[in-house]
Amino acid sequence: MNILLEEYYRNDIHQSGFIERKASLNEESVWLCGIAQSGKTALIKNYLLSHKKSTYLYLDCRDIRLEIRKLNEILEPFCRENKIKILALDNYREEINLFDMGQIILSSEFQNPTDFEMLTLNLLDFEEFLAFEPKYDSTALNHFFLLGGFPAMQNVVLEDRPLYLQRTLSNALNEIELSLLIQATKMVTQKVSAYTLYERLKEERKISKDKLYACFRLMLDKRYLYGCEKFNHPSAIKKLYLCDIAIKHALTLQKHFGKVFENLIFLELIKHEIECYYDEGIDFYLPQRNQIILASAFANEHALFKKVEALEGFIIMYQVKEIVVVTMNLESTLSHPIARIELIPFSQWALGEE
Repeated sequence: MNILLEEYYRNDIHQSGFIERKASLNEESVWLCGIAQSGKTALIKNYLLSHKKSTYLYLDCRDIRLEIRKLNEILEPFCRENKIKILALDNYREEINLFDMGQIILSSEFQNPTDFEMLTLNLLDFEEFLAFEPKYDSTALNHFFLLGGFPAMQNVVLEDRPLYLQRTLSNALNEIELSLLIQATKMVTQKVSAYTLYERLKEERKISKDKLYACFRLMLDKRYLYGCEKFNHPSAIKKLYLCDIAIKHALTLQKHFGKVFENLIFLELIKHEIECYYDEGIDFYLPQRNQIILASAFANEHALFKKVEALEGFIIMYQVKEIVVVTMNLESTLSHPIARIELIPFSQWALGEE
């Protein structure tokens, strides 16, 4: 085991073509959380490369040569002997004992309660995605819809993208979790309970309700799936969203641009940490902004007016100041007696969110 640590310590780490993310590491110990292929390793390696080689030790805890019992015996003495100041445990496993030292960086899919600062690394939002684009022009938004937020997708050729994501997800998830995710891709933006998913999956495989419920909670905890609450009804069934729209393209042949578009808007809100809920006829209600957001890629003025009229009670009760209709490329302000209606193209809306 000492030989393996020496190998990791001696060998140079490589990180070419790193593009800055909104999340960054500083001198504090941190637990970095994010789903598979969200960019955790790239972020860690880029940070380490800004330090002198002899001051850090990087370990990938997925290495099957690591024997945890022996590692726990020698890791601390090894770090002390070599005067290591930064210990980075990528893909950290909880069986590995931690100890006091200058800085510890952990990464995993899970958010675990520790004394460490927690840093969540989301997939790319639209603004981050633009930094990965060769040039920003009218094609950038179309690329975002095709590629989604996985950073590596820019380097995967068109015909290999579905298989790349399928391999990524197959490696990261167990069989039941992957089946659950495939089922979820068919129910995006719908009100979906764990029981509904259980009813669907039990037709395909033998599975207990408790096992399915536990897997569903885990998928939410790891942020492969999201549930959006109904406003003022926390016990109501949540609307289901994927962590990335490219997953829908990779795991199902179903095509429904409207649902994908709504999912994309939800992800932008989540990544900007904006509190949001749904209600009947309302895609997203933002209470802190007194704002309703409707996802309507190809908005129709007459249909919008009818939709807003149906929301009159909600708008008056909660004193909604503005209705924002996020579109593909339409931009306009509509005069309506109930509330101001702003039609904003997705690219403008996403880049304008703070």
